[in-house]
Amino acid sequence: MTLPWKQILLLSIIDCVADCLDSGSFHGPRWRMEPGDLFIPIDSLEEEATLTCDARGVPPPQYRWSLNGTLINLGLGGRRRLSGGNLIIQSLDRYQDAGMYQCTAYNTEGSILSRRARLQFAYLDHFKPHTRSAVSVREGQGVVLLCGTPTSSGDLSYAWVFNEYPYFVQQDSRRFVSQETGNLYIAKVETSDVGNYTCVVMNSVTKGKVHSSPTSLVLRTDGVMGEYEPKIEVHFPDNVPAAKGSVVTLECFALGNPVPEITWKRANGIPFPSKVKMKYFNAVLEIPSFQQDDTGGYECVAENKMGKNIATGRLAFHAKPQWIQTMKDTAMAIEERLYWECRANAKPKPSYSWLKNNKILVSEDRIHVDDGILSVSVLTVADAGMYQCMAENKYGVIYFSAELMVLASPPDFTGNLLRALLKAKAGSTVSLECKPQAYPTASIVWKKGNLPIHTSDRVTLSPDGTLRLSNVTKSDAGSYTCFARNRFGTSSTTGRLLVTDPTRITQGPVDMEIMVGESLVLPCQVASDPVLDVTFSWAFNGQLIAKGDRHFEPVGGRLSGDLMVRNIQLIHAGKYICVVDTDVESLSAVAILIVKGPPGPPDTATVEEVTDSTAQLSWSPGRDNGSPITTYLIQARTPFTVGWQRVNTVPEVIEGRTLTATVVDLNAWVEYEFRVLARNSVGVGEPSPSSLKTRTEDAVPDSAPADVGGGGGSRSELVVTWEPVPEEFQNGESFGYIIAFRAFGEVVWTHVATSATGASRYVYRNDSIVPFSPFHVKVGAYNSKGQGPFSPVVTIYSAEEEPSVVPGAVGAQSVSASEIEVTWQSLSFTPERVLGYEVVYWEDDTKPETMGKVRVPSNQTTATVSGLTGNSQYFLTVSAFNTAGTGPFLPAINATTKKPPPGQPPLNVEWTLIGSLLILHWDAVVTMETESEATGYKVSYRRLKHREVSSLTTTNSTAELTLPADDDYIVHIRALSEGGLGPATDAIQIHKLSMSARGSRGWSLNRAPLSLLLAIALSTCRSTS
Repeated sequence: MTLPWKQILLLSIIDCVADCLDSGSFHGPRWRMEPGDLFIPIDSLEEEATLTCDARGVPPPQYRWSLNGTLINLGLGGRRRLSGGNLIIQSLDRYQDAGMYQCTAYNTEGSILSRRARLQFAYLDHFKPHTRSAVSVREGQGVVLLCGTPTSSGDLSYAWVFNEYPYFVQQDSRRFVSQETGNLYIAKVETSDVGNYTCVVMNSVTKGKVHSSPTSLVLRTDGVMGEYEPKIEVHFPDNVPAAKGSVVTLECFALGNPVPEITWKRANGIPFPSKVKMKYFNAVLEIPSFQQDDTGGYECVAENKMGKNIATGRLAFHAKPQWIQTMKDTAMAIEERLYWECRANAKPKPSYSWLKNNKILVSEDRIHVDDGILSVSVLTVADAGMYQCMAENKYGVIYFSAELMVLASPPDFTGNLLRALLKAKAGSTVSLECKPQAYPTASIVWKKGNLPIHTSDRVTLSPDGTLRLSNVTKSDAGSYTCFARNRFGTSSTTGRLLVTDPTRITQGPVDMEIMVGESLVLPCQVASDPVLDVTFSWAFNGQLIAKGDRHFEPVGGRLSGDLMVRNIQLIHAGKYICVVDTDVESLSAVAILIVKGPPGPPDTATVEEVTDSTAQLSWSPGRDNGSPITTYLIQARTPFTVGWQRVNTVPEVIEGRTLTATVVDLNAWVEYEFRVLARNSVGVGEPSPSSLKTRTEDAVPDSAPADVGGGGGSRSELVVTWEPVPEEFQNGESFGYIIAFRAFGEVVWTHVATSATGASRYVYRNDSIVPFSPFHVKVGAYNSKGQGPFSPVVTIYSAEEEPSVVPGAVGAQSVSASEIEVTWQSLSFTPERVLGYEVVYWEDDTKPETMGKVRVPSNQTTATVSGLTGNSQYFLTVSAFNTAGTGPFLPAINATTKKPPPGQPPLNVEWTLIGSLLILHWDAVVTMETESEATGYKVSYRRLKHREVSSLTTTNSTAELTLPADDDYIVHIRALSEGGLGPATDAIQIHKLSMSARGSRGWSLNRAPLSLLLAIALSTCRSTS
């Protein structure tokens, strides 16, 4: 059979149309940039003008332009060319190029028109060069000086020069320059107005400026003009059209004597809104952003004492069209019906036209055009293209574009196939959707296996092709096929239905109570058809529990979704839902978990009443967190405590139902903060917010200074000392100390006060005080409230005098290179107390840095001065001292330290070990002339890793030591001299395994292998230090 040619043509574009539909894209032209109005200064004619036009589409659009409705032939003249879609005009001609331009963008999908753009040329011609006649008026008369504006294009502004530039006429209530006519109006001429006037016209586009010939204003000599009523010379038209959003300016000025006053009002009596401005002494009324509310009648009233005059007019609102309803790109099946509507706001109301690919549409056959409505019945492929709705009134025209795509294709299930396997539980309702992509819509037929499906009480076939099976059973399982057919072809899709047994929750979570910090497992176990995939999820208080939360861990197998909750906190109390999802259904089980924890913080503690040692507190209970509150604790903090401390209260035990208590044993005049903690069977909760800082009342000091003592000082002084009372125990302001003392045996106390709160010492001076005489002393405290208790009485002594007697029989002897021993006879009797003796020494008077001193107690008659330089002479003297100072010194004696000990250690040390006997031999130490002679040697030895050192001395350069054979040993040798010990040799290590060996200091036998130890047992090695 041969298909009709139209059907062949349709089938040839089916694939292309289907591809377009699948991609969801429309390829017709879309405006990215449309042309805008241009106003070009005429003096820029050598430059070029560019009208922009840019659209997107597939394939990329091409462009053409029209001027005043006529297509522009770009091949003529060569002045016009395209750059992309932009029209570039060179060598501009004010007569040929001015007009209305419109761009068309087109591709294979259709074409669209841009908005219209006007190209204008701005210019300002010169005034005609002729002499202007003088204007002669009487003083007091009004006058109008005409500008006579030359021909122009573009917005103009006016000013007048008086006599010569740059003296411009200043506008005021008497003089006004109209920006509508350019004329200068003088309401009442005065003698100062006589002179020459020049009109200046400026073009805001070209920035050009021209001057008229001067006009002379002269006064007549035949008298002065009398007073007369206002005459309005400048007024607005009877009907003023105003565009929406524009700035409307109305002018009104009158001549008169006296100078008239200008006022404005609306004809309807409604006051002007705040946006309205009056300028130039009310000669100008300006309405910014004109709206429809601003329309109506306006009146200008000019008035003086001779009368008044009124000018009236009406502002009429107009607006170019603006879209309020538009169509959108549409893809429809062939033979369907298109309905588009567009609407625009405008005043006056707009008229509508419809274009398809730039051609005006009219009602005919299937197409119906009515105002802003376009309908096309029984769409064909030929109806596809670019459509534009055009709304127009006398103030403007606008276009809106949309693409119509007409689709024609056989049924296609790509992307809408039936599921290969659909699982459903027995008793449920199953819906099988059959939604092929087909243009026009396809007819649907269902089959189970090879048998057609018919409707019944359980089987429903919807108009959209959906097959619905209610209350399915195992017998409904099988293969289902949907067949779709339209005029262009047939297609089908097949899926299999599997009916499963229902899933049951065999063990779900139950409501529980638990303590904070414990862990539990919430069970969730099911019985399910083996063919189903089962997944578990948990929700807590409406939020899905995410993986990775350290408190929650799923546990269980395929049919178990138990949830372990670890280290439970108060925030974990609430509703837990186990959700079981299978291929065919979703089930859930709910449990409430109550978490018991320490109480929450009570509300802020409030101090109700305070004394010098108590504070009355009240508070409100916080949350008990699942366990009743049993008791409350109160803590306090002051600037003197480290952190919060528990305080004593009345009652001592604050029960859970009690919300007030008295804190006791507080210090007076101290700033306290309090907080309350609640306790229940679980533990103690978080503290309440701290109370406001509260200071206790002041009181008399209740603590006496501690550690009272004294003594010492200078002659005729009694020094009393004590430990200051801490600030927290001072109990009030103006704190100080009272010092009371009396000589031993006297009855009357002497009292002295000091207001230094940090004082810890007082010195009483009196020449009558006997040195080192006993006194009874006590110290008390006071503040602004009164005097507190005194400390216990203690006995101290007044200052004593330094010793007046010198020790006798002083001698000095060098002990070594760094020590001198000094001796003297003790003082058996002296009028002053002697606490000890002081030895002062120095090298010579030119080296004060070498001076030093040594003190010893009074029961010693020798002192060793150490740290001295060897072979040097020192001067020494001795005196007695006590707390008052040192007594007189004896004349200095001298002594010279020994020469320094040898500077070299013994060299060439050799040793032989036989059993436990160690035999050492070394070279004798040879000293230098500046060193002490070596008188012998000191051999020191100790066990390795022990500190206890043993030694022996010898005058020879050999020594024998008996060493037990159970340890390693370290040995050092030094030279002896009257100047002291010389430096030691390096450590000699004797290993416990080398009990039959010889060696020198250089060997480290503990690192040698056993064969080497045997080899060296019969040899001797030498080394020098």
